[in-house]
Amino acid sequence: MIVYCATTNPGKLREFNLIAAHYGAGKLEVLPVPGLKEIEPPEETAATFSANAALKAEYYSQFVDGMVFADDSGLAVDALNGAPGIYSARYAGEAATDPANNAKLLDALKNEPNRTARFICAIAVASRRQTLFGFEDFVEGEIIDAPRGPNGFGYDPLFFYPPFGTTFGEASAEQKLLVSHRGQAMKKMIERLLSL
Repeated sequence: MIVYCATTNPGKLREFNLIAAHYGAGKLEVLPVPGLKEIEPPEETAATFSANAALKAEYYSQFVDGMVFADDSGLAVDALNGAPGIYSARYAGEAATDPANNAKLLDALKNEPNRTARFICAIAVASRRQTLFGFEDFVEGEIIDAPRGPNGFGYDPLFFYPPFGTTFGEASAEQKLLVSHRGQAMKKMIERLLSL
């Protein structure tokens, strides 16, 4: 079975393919939406991760014959009332880099003792501009004072996962996919698609 993925983020695409290989037992292939870079992206106007995922999946499903999935994910920090939340990728501005977003987060948490946070991932599957399924999951952790580890992307080097005793930036991709918000949400998606 082929399912198309609507993301231009190479880090996410890499993770989706790893997760599909792990949980899909060779029965599911994840391909990027053809010509995705040439397609004008939709405006993410929804107020929740799940609504933004559905908006993107429905929009991109008009460009392919088959099923498309899109995710919306981010970091919710308790001391910041859930910020950066749906603005995680553009926390430091529209064209923000990962280091800029990380620096802004650390600045916002300066002198803040409560560092609890969670990564949240919502995935929507759509066909012909209709959402077919939605899945959501999360993983709990803490924000440390300085980035650690070369792996992952986004806020991974700041996200300390106590059961590993490391940040997601220090964990291997294979370790991370077993517990991450994206890994768990996609596992649900794969199980549903393979049951069709």
